[in-house]
Amino acid sequence: MYTLDRYILSRFLYNFLSSFVILMLIFIFQAIWFFIDEWAGKGIDLLIVGKFLLYYSPNLIPMVLPLTVLLASIMTFGAFAENYEFAAMKASGISLFRAMRSLIIFITILSIGTFFFANSVIPEAELKSYNLRRNIAQAKPALAITEGIFNNIPETDINIKVDNKHGENDQLLEKVVIHKLSNGGVNNQVIQSKEGELVGKKGSNYLQLILKDGNFYEDIQGKTIADRQKVPFAKAYFDTYTMNVDLSNLNNQDLEKENINNTYKMLNSNELTQAIDSLFDDNRKVINSFGSSVFNRTGFSRLYVDEDAGRPVKDTIDPTGKSVPELMEFYAPWRRSQIAEMAKNNIASTRRSIEGKRPDIQRRIKLLNVHYLALHQKYALPIACFILFFVGAPLGAIIRKGGLGLPMVLAIGLFLTYYFIGIFTKNYAEDGSMDPVIASWISTVIMLPLGIWLTRRATADKAVFDSGSIIEKFKGLFKIFRKKEATVSK
Repeated sequence: MYTLDRYILSRFLYNFLSSFVILMLIFIFQAIWFFIDEWAGKGIDLLIVGKFLLYYSPNLIPMVLPLTVLLASIMTFGAFAENYEFAAMKASGISLFRAMRSLIIFITILSIGTFFFANSVIPEAELKSYNLRRNIAQAKPALAITEGIFNNIPETDINIKVDNKHGENDQLLEKVVIHKLSNGGVNNQVIQSKEGELVGKKGSNYLQLILKDGNFYEDIQGKTIADRQKVPFAKAYFDTYTMNVDLSNLNNQDLEKENINNTYKMLNSNELTQAIDSLFDDNRKVINSFGSSVFNRTGFSRLYVDEDAGRPVKDTIDPTGKSVPELMEFYAPWRRSQIAEMAKNNIASTRRSIEGKRPDIQRRIKLLNVHYLALHQKYALPIACFILFFVGAPLGAIIRKGGLGLPMVLAIGLFLTYYFIGIFTKNYAEDGSMDPVIASWISTVIMLPLGIWLTRRATADKAVFDSGSIIEKFKGLFKIFRKKEATVSK
């Protein structure tokens, strides 16, 4: 029996490792394709690119590992069934669960290790990759210029916007707008040009920005109030204007420096729990404070309060016991319209205040929800690997196909179902439409009954869909209808 366990485990490990390597390479090439536009022709060393990919690779594990487990289990048991090895096991009295024993132990150990990997290695890798990418952008100013928006060049007093970048190293710029800050941080200089070029030498601490065919505008600060009220400014046209940007601080940039270490993806489970508690308390304080502010503006807080009962005295709210329309009859017509207008203004002011506060509250709720998602996804990932094994192994035994053909198609189809359900629920959870705890687990929970059903079908040596039994059921249903019709006719 131990020989059989070793044989089954070795076949599974071979499929598992080969599938893992292939899938990891595919996802790494996808990452290279995603970042290639930022790095191509920017003079970045291959060592830095390799280091970034090394740091980025652990972030791919939550996608690669479940698919690998699913694919390897389908391939292994599909090959056993296709080569009649599984039939030989059954003839020898070895059940499906007995054949899966060594693999169940391996998947259990793998799931436990996956949790520790997701809790320790992935946050550290996210920290390294995020800060390395950020520091590359600071060390290479051309990377920091995004087309179509204003970009602050790090460690300088320049905000620059370009409509288009082109050239071998993206050094040629079109329609350049520059806002240059003065020593006091005031934006009083604007430069516009039709063309521009970034010129720099390797090892130099200065970058030349050569602008062509443009205008220079500057607000002049008057010495007296009368002069400042005139809003004087200077305007000049230039054919060529060269700006020297001091990059000494940027060139000394340490690419391994970890400046940011507090995003939710960089935290382990204990740190996420502490962050969730802190965010929950902060959100409650902000919402309670805002609610108290809105309540105080209504004027009810100034009503006489019964100190013993701890609530407003009834008569101070409505001393007559009459309805609002009846109370309005006590006032002159001009006073009624004035009171109504004041009430409308008060409601409009409160509504504007709530609408203005809404984005901040939504941001706070989203931040809290993504922390909940990050925490529970660390626990959901190892459980998903365990469940997907019980989906793939019986499915492989049922379809009786090994290799990379049909098993790959089935594995990708099931994984995409699992993955897209997780993506949709995650998006719903971030904006508060769904509980983040449920969203973290729902894709895994959906796969659980599928795994149980497939395991029962494979143990009973039945196909996924028994067309014969379905036809027989329909025939039986038609026989019942015919008997009823014959009875009615009689």
